[in-house]
Amino acid sequence: MNKFIIQVNGTVYGSTASFRALRFTTSVLSLGHQVTRIFFYQDGVTNSSQLICPASDEHDLHQAWKKLAIEHNIQLINCVSAALRRGVLSQQDATENTKAQFNSSAPFEMGGLGELVTGIETSDRLVCF
Repeated sequence: MNKFIIQVNGTVYGSTASFRALRFTTSVLSLGHQVTRIFFYQDGVTNSSQLICPASDEHDLHQAWKKLAIEHNIQLINCVSAALRRGVLSQQDATENTKAQFNSSAPFEMGGLGELVTGIETSDRLVCF
């Protein structure tokens, strides 16, 4: 059994990176491997926005990430710097930056690159999308 950390760099829609990362994660879990953490970086932070409203015939990637994390007890970590630059804020970030609204929802958490590094140190493989 291998331990994986997954890094998602691609936007929630507009590229296939997020969808491929989700499918890969589901596959490795079904094979008995462990996913310790999913780190959203660059445009990947858009996956955590609860304001994403896909058409009714499209796959809701935001909800799919949340469901996966809850079912398998996987941390979903947004790079806070990348998120803030792209207008993705947690409730705490909105308060600290005097913004009226936030759009990142639990179980997504904000973290730094240190979260990625510690995840890499405790995993066997890093896979980036």
